[in-house]
Amino acid sequence: MFYDESGFMLRPLVRQTWAPRGVTPIVRCWDRRDRLSVIGGIIVPASALPTRAHAARRHQLEAVFRIHPRNIRTPEATEFLRALDRHVNGALIVVQDKLNVHKAAVRRWLAGRPPDAPRVMVEWLPSYAPELNPAEQLWNHGKRVDLANLAPTDREDLRGHVRRSLIRQRCSPNLLASAFDRAGLHL
Repeated sequence: MFYDESGFMLRPLVRQTWAPRGVTPIVRCWDRRDRLSVIGGIIVPASALPTRAHAARRHQLEAVFRIHPRNIRTPEATEFLRALDRHVNGALIVVQDKLNVHKAAVRRWLAGRPPDAPRVMVEWLPSYAPELNPAEQLWNHGKRVDLANLAPTDREDLRGHVRRSLIRQRCSPNLLASAFDRAGLHL
């Protein structure tokens, strides 16, 4: 499991777009700084490791996420790890960056696991290396493709768009696999 978190702002990420010659496209939005935080990642099942055919492995990736109305802190990250632990049957390897919230969440999560729980390993990505985490591509695709030039009316409207973007990505195995390709990790 590669996991991370990100924020989605109510203000649009303005990108280039097509428009008739001489007509400048205008995106009208509120000057509000509201945001949503999302924690999630990509699960690579053991059956997707390099022992099976290439195409079959790419279709076994799974994206999971949770949307929160405020910044992700240790309790939210800990609860996400607990939910992930319940979701995955068997041993688990969690790959994440060294954000202090992640470190504290891992300590709390591991301390609260029953002694007979399946084995868990935590691997840390190098500092300042988001390009190595395929989960970052979920956020990049959502912000730069699905939600580009979008001016939501309020936080609930933004929540709906973010949720649809992440569900669309979850249902696209080739898009999830391309996140690994971009990170230089081959399935």
